[in-house]
Order: sequence, then C-alpha cells, then structure tokens
Amino acid sequence: MRLHRLSITAFGPFGATQEVDFDALSSAGLFLLHGPTGAGKTSVLDAVCFALYGAVPGARQSPGASLRSDHAPVDLPTEVQLELTVGGRRLEVTRSPAQPRPKKRGDGFTMEKAQSRLRGYDPERGWHALSTSHQEIGEELSQLIGMSRDQFCQVVLLPQGDFARFLRSDAEARGKLLGRLFDTRRFAAVEERLAELRRGAEAQVTAADERILALAQRIAQAAGPAGAEATPITARPGEPGLAEAVLEWAAIARSTARERLGIAHRVVAWAEGRQREARLALDAVRELARLQQRYEETRLRSAALEERRPEHDRCQEQLERARKADRVAPALELREEAERAYRAASDGLGRARELLPPELRDADAGRLIELERKFQQELYALDAARDAEERSARIDEERVRLDREAQADGELIREADAWLADWDTTRAALKGRIDASQEAATRAEQLAGLLVPARRRLDAAVRRDALATDVREAEERLAGAREQELDARKSWLDLRERRLRGIAAELAAGLIEGEPCTVCGSAGHPAPASPGDGHVDRATEERALAAQQSAEEARARAEQQLALVRERHAAAETEARGDDASASSTVAGLAVLVDRLAGEHDEAHRLAAATNPAREALTAAEREHAQRLEQRQEAHGRMSARTAAREALDADQARLEEQIAAARGGSPSVAAHAERLTRRVARLADAAEAVRAEQDAAQRRKEADDRLSDAAFRAGFDTPEAAAATLLDASAQRELQHRIDAWQAEAAAVADRRAERDAREAAEQPAARPAVAQSEFETAEWLLREASSALAAADERCAELTRLSRQASDEVRRLGPVRQEYERIARLAGLAAGTSADNERKMRLEAYVLASRLEQVAAAATARLQRMSSGRYTLVHSDARTGGRRAGLGLHVVDAWTGSERDTATLSGGETFFASLALALGLADVVTEEAGGVRLDTLFIDEGFGSLDDQTLDEVLDVLDSLRERDRSVGIVSHVADLRRRIPARLEVVKERQGSSVRHRL
Repeated sequence: MRLHRLSITAFGPFGATQEVDFDALSSAGLFLLHGPTGAGKTSVLDAVCFALYGAVPGARQSPGASLRSDHAPVDLPTEVQLELTVGGRRLEVTRSPAQPRPKKRGDGFTMEKAQSRLRGYDPERGWHALSTSHQEIGEELSQLIGMSRDQFCQVVLLPQGDFARFLRSDAEARGKLLGRLFDTRRFAAVEERLAELRRGAEAQVTAADERILALAQRIAQAAGPAGAEATPITARPGEPGLAEAVLEWAAIARSTARERLGIAHRVVAWAEGRQREARLALDAVRELARLQQRYEETRLRSAALEERRPEHDRCQEQLERARKADRVAPALELREEAERAYRAASDGLGRARELLPPELRDADAGRLIELERKFQQELYALDAARDAEERSARIDEERVRLDREAQADGELIREADAWLADWDTTRAALKGRIDASQEAATRAEQLAGLLVPARRRLDAAVRRDALATDVREAEERLAGAREQELDARKSWLDLRERRLRGIAAELAAGLIEGEPCTVCGSAGHPAPASPGDGHVDRATEERALAAQQSAEEARARAEQQLALVRERHAAAETEARGDDASASSTVAGLAVLVDRLAGEHDEAHRLAAATNPAREALTAAEREHAQRLEQRQEAHGRMSARTAAREALDADQARLEEQIAAARGGSPSVAAHAERLTRRVARLADAAEAVRAEQDAAQRRKEADDRLSDAAFRAGFDTPEAAAATLLDASAQRELQHRIDAWQAEAAAVADRRAERDAREAAEQPAARPAVAQSEFETAEWLLREASSALAAADERCAELTRLSRQASDEVRRLGPVRQEYERIARLAGLAAGTSADNERKMRLEAYVLASRLEQVAAAATARLQRMSSGRYTLVHSDARTGGRRAGLGLHVVDAWTGSERDTATLSGGETFFASLALALGLADVVTEEAGGVRLDTLFIDEGFGSLDDQTLDEVLDVLDSLRERDRSVGIVSHVADLRRRIPARLEVVKERQGSSVRHRL
C-alpha cells in the first residue's frame, strides 16, 4: 500500500484546505513530519486513518469528539481526500463526517449526514466513481488492505508510546494488545464454549443429583421411623459418592421396613385370635339374655290373656246371635224393598194426577185409558197438515234466499259498473307510475356516481383540518427543538474551548515521574501545568456533547415529523379539492353537498324501488278488469233464473195455506195444535200407568210382611223388630270373629312358649350382662383394627420404598454417562482455561496462541534491535511464570555484553525507544504476513527520538533508512531539532491563529 496525496479541509487544527504530496516526500525514502507541540502532526496521520476507515485511531476517538476544525468558516465543510495505491489499484477515497451546516432557508444550522465517495483510476477511462455507500467502501478497503483499523494504526502509524508501554506492561496488558492485533477471538470463543459446555454438564449432573436427593427425601418420608435408624446423607449435589450413599441408605431403610412388616404380621395374628374369642363370648351372652327376656315376655302375655277372657266370651255369644239373625235378613230386605217401591209409586201417582184437569184427577184407570185413545186418533189425523205446514215454511225460506241473492247480485252489478267506468283512468295512472320509477332508477345511478367522490372529498377535508392543527403543533415543536439544539451546541462549544485552554493541566495530570511525556518524549517534568479556576474536565465536555447530540437528534426527529405531517396535509388538501379547483373545499360546504346528494339519491332510490310494485299493480288491475266483466255477465244470468223460480213458489204457497187453515183449528199453527194433543195423550197415559203401579206396589208390600213374620218366628225371635236389632253386617261379624281368633291364637302361642325348655332353664340362671361382653368385644375389635392398620402401613411403606429405590437406581444408572461426559468436558475446559493440573504453566488457550505470535514478533524485532544496539541486545519470548500469575506472554532482553537475561522493563529510556521501535517494526512484519502479505510501502513512526544520543540515533536512522529498500518510504513524526539536519525531506506543520497549515521542504 502506497500513499500518493492527502487533502485535508476544515479537519482538526486545519482551518482551510491543506495538500500533502506523499509522492514528493517519499522520493527520498525517509522524510520528517515536524512542527511545534499542538500544531497538528498527529492530525495528519488521523486524517489518513479517517480516510481509510471512517474513524480516527481509537485513543483519539473520544465519545462525542468532533473532527471539524473550530478555525474553519461555517460555510466550509469538513472533508478528507486520500489518493493511494493498494492491491495493484489506484483509488481515491473522500470522506466527510457528520457536521452542522447553515440552513439554506432561514437562520440556524442543520446536521448533515456523513458522506463517503470512492473513485478508481483506469488509464483508458481516467477517474470513475465506484461507490458512495459507507458499508461498501469500508468492506472494499478493508479487503484490499487486509487489516482492521487497530492493526493499521499499530503497523503503519507505529505509535512508539504504545510499544514502550508494551515493553514495561505485564502479561495481561500484552495479551490485550496482541489479541486485538491478531484477532484471537476464536480461541477465546473455544475457551468460552468449553466453559459453557462444562457449566451445562455440571448443571445436568447437579440436576440429576438433586433428583436423587429428592428421591432420598421421599424415601425418608416413606420410611418413617425406619429411616431414622440409617446414617443421614451429608453429600451435596455435584459431589462424588452422593449416588452410592443414597443407594446404601435406601437399602438400610428397606431392610428395617421389612423387619417391621414381619412384626406387624405377628401382631395381627394375635389380635385376630383375641377378637374371635371375644366374638364367641359375646354371642353366648346375647343368646342367654334373649332366652331370659323371652321367658319374661311369655309370663307377661299369659297374665294379659287371662284378663281379656270375659271379653272373649261376650264376643263369642254376640257373634252366635248375629249369625241366627242372618237367616231373617232376606225377608227384612224384601220387606224394605217393597216399602220403598210402594212409596215411590204413591209419589208418582200424586204427580201424575196434579197434571190432569180437575175433573179427571179422581178418575180410575179405565176412564183415563179411554180418553187417551180418543186424543191419539185425532193426533194421527194431523200428520198431512203438519207436512203442508213444513213445506210452506221451506217455501218462505227459499223466497228469502232468492231475495238475498237478488240484492247481492244487484250490488255486484252496480259495483262492477262503477269500477269499469274508471278503468281507463286507473290504467293510465299505473303506466305513469312505471315510467316515473324507471326514470328514478336512472337518476339514482347518476347520483350514486356523484355521491361517492363527494363523500371522499368530505373525509379528506375533515382530515385536512385536523392535520392543519398537527402542522402547527409540529412547527412549534421544531422551533423549540432548534432553540434547544442551539443552546446545547453553544454550551458544548463554550466548554470545549475552556477545556482546550486548560488542556496542558489535563495532560500534566497524567505525567509520571521517570516516564516519558506523551507529547515531547522527555522523562523529566520540571514545571507541569496545574488546573486553573473553572477548569473543565473531559467528562463534563462529553456530557455537554451528549446533550448537544441528543438535542440534535430531537431536532431531526421534529423535522421528520413536520415533513410527514405536511405531506399528509397536502395530500388531504388535494383530495378535498377534487377535479374542480374552483369548487368549495370547506367542510361545511362539502357536508351540504353530500347531504343534498344523499337526499336526492335516497328519494330517487325510493321511487326506483316502486317499479316492480307498479308493474304488479297494473297486472293485478288488468286481471281484476276481466274478472269484473265476467262477474257482471254471470249476475245478469242469475237474476233471470230467479224470476221464474219465484213465480213457481208463489203458486205452491197459495195452495198450502188453504190446507193448513182447515187443519189447525183454534191454534196458531198445525204444529201447535198437534203438540197440545200430544201433551194430553202423554199425561193421560202417565196417570193410568201410575194408578196401576200404585196398586201393584201395595199388593207386594202386604206379601212381604207375611213372609217376614214367618221367618222371625222360625229363627227364634219373638218379633221381626227383635231380629232386626240383633242383626250385624258382615264387617261387624268379621271384627268379632277376628277378636275371637286373636285371643285363641295368643292363647295357643302362650301355651307353646310356656312349653319351651331352654327358656325355662335360662330363667333359672343369673341375669346376663351383654354390655360387659360388648365392651370386651369392642376392645378386641379396636386392637385388631389398629394392628391391621399398622400392617397395611408397613406393607405400603415396603412397597413404596421398593418403588422409590428402583427409581433411585434408575436415576443413578442414567447419571453414569452424564457424569463421565462432565468429567471429560471439565478436564478439557480446565486445560483450555489454564486451571487444570495437567496444564503445568497455567496457560490459557488464547494466551498459548498469542505466545506463539509474540515469539514470532520477538524474532522479527531482534533482527533490527541487534543493528540498533550494535549487536548487544536480543529480544526473546519467555513462558515462565512470575509470582502467582499465569505464564505465556513474558518478554525478556538478552544483554550480549553480560550474558544475562532480564526483563524489558529494566531498559533505560533510549534503550526502551529503539527496543520498542524494533518491536514495532517486527510486529508490522508479522501482522503484514498474517494479513495476507499486503506490501506496506509507506510507514510512519511517531515520536521518541529525543531520548537517543547521537551514535544511537545514527544507528536507528540507518535501520530506518534500510526500510527504503524495495521502494519503501518511512515518515518520522518528531519535533527533535537534530532530525531536521539529518533528514532533508520534510513536511512542516505550522501553528497559526487562523488554523494550522503544512509546508513541504524538499
């Protein structure tokens, strides 16, 4: 990689555009970059790094720091342009950081985004654009250079202060720098992955041990008292031997539980024997008590039976008399039935005589029968007259029906004539309705096409008015954000200026006695600056910068929100105006338009909806017209037929009325006369029948009295009344018989029980005590239940212990492979982390790889260190441990004059310089080879030459001059005056009030 030209505009201390011609400076091979402290020597190198990577070296990339020059005019943008050759290609890269610029409209500033441009040179086409994307340009340059920004800053810019600290630092600090340069993150990732696997396997082992311990706790709960006899488990999850201890403890618990189970079986057998004996004794006592109670009950029943004997004799005598009276019962019933029949016949005769005329109430049956026959013959003669009268009534009904139908047909004819008279008008009106509905349908379609756009315009107008308020609010928020941004920027610039005025004191605070100054390289610090009043530290400036950036982001967000709201407002305004720009676009006007169109559309739609009903009405009217014509014609025909029928009915009616008048006599009608005769016949027949029935009933009552007297005498009763008083119904006789049978059954039962021998013998023994026997039996039962419960618990405990022990054995078998895998991973992780006993030097895997790289760097640096030190010093890598620290990244120097090997921290200031220079050059060679062998044709060495004597300086310059071989150029950054005599090609950085500038001295 060779640098050709660098253009710096408003960057760092450079207020204007400065051009650096590296081709002219590199023609001599060795050139000097010098200038007073703070002029901007290092800023030239920062510009090269910014052009290639879009950022300055990490040590100077402080959070919130701005790359823009405070000396530059506000209208001059910050820009860095670098022309270089890398990978055989001629490229030009231009970068501008994010920076404020004056607004094109109005006052104030706006933040402009960072920009990048990459051009390539072709001999045929010249310069041509390649890309303007930050990401694409970064990837392209990184691939061509083959190094990251940190590697580039260490290899090409060679900061001597960093390598001096590298020589004096411990292994951890060296590891950080080497790891950043050689990118050993994959080896650290291997360590982390192994540690992660170890933690995962350890978690699995611990989880399995916890499951085993949980089973042990469940075994302890299941074992109960048996678990207390075993030795408790003291191992914790993850410790070896836990599984074996749990299995051993479970085996002891199972053995103890089985012993307790055998004891429980024996206790249950004893309790069952005692329970059987108590049951037999209780049964015997209960049987004795039952027999004694039975004997006592028999004695009591016998006494009660004797007390009821008189009642038994009385019931038996009463039942015998009732059974004798039963032989008189049929005659009694016959007498009672005859008496009832006689009274009914007498009552019927009285009622029948009351219906007869007074002159016939005392007539005998013969007279009544004779009158009945006479009236019956008259009634037969009225049958023909009744038929004539019924026919006359039907003729009257028929004439009424004909009149009703004639009236209905007349009404129908008048209604039809009236309807048919308006037929032409009705038909024309219906056709007019159909035409109007069709026109309304066409109008509704036209209005629908106008209504939808009008509604869209109304919605857009509503949104436009709402967005107008949002636009005003967004403009107010943007104005506030701009004011806050200006205040924050002003505060930050003020604090930055105050910090720069006191930067000397801030640098002096980091000076250490005996160590070189990072600015001048001198190890002596005679008069370090001290902070004055109102000194601003770096943290305060960074907070102010963060506040400014936050305000800037808030302002950018406010601008984006305002642009978005304005865009929405303009779109809503355009949609609200529609195609006609002259039309009203107010919400009120559009609402009136929408309401009018909607009303007209609804009315047209309502009229259009009446098309089908109008057509149906016309069809129905035409159908009704035909029906009414047909009905009128049929009504005229029926009226002609009714006239002929009425004439025939009138002739029949006159003939029948003459016949009826002759037959009805003095009654209003034949039917009334016939009904009067029928009532007379019926009354006479009823009266004659009642006379005969009364005479028959009297005769039967007399015969029943005779039979009753004879039956009572034969049954042994003096009078029928005495027999009737003794008579009992069947239920009363059954009740007496039941009481007699009950007494006799009780007497038989008492006799049988008095004959029982076992009850008699039990009565002679002492009284039984069943309560005592019951108590003894309940005690035996309780003992048996308790023993059975204990046996069931012991059996369940043994089964549960067996099941849990089997589960614990399964868990232990499953844990075996997991624990083996954990031990294998733990050995690998410990070996990679340097904590294993197998790793004798306690060296981590990443440190081991870095140690190999450091050994290569030391070998490459020794080749130049021996020339700089006249063959005296050699750098060697050491993997020995120092104190309690891990080994691997030790760096020693071998003194050929004394033959001793000592730490690089013991070198003097000048020795440290050329040793660090040799180390930097060696590291550059190794990193270049690691990056793929990219040739570095331009190198920069920053400071440190002030600590060398003349001879050593000559030797160092000879080594640097040897780097010009193969057309390589080296730039030395220093303010040592003696170097200006020794190096003719120079680039001077001049510090001025309006900003620094560069001058070429060739």
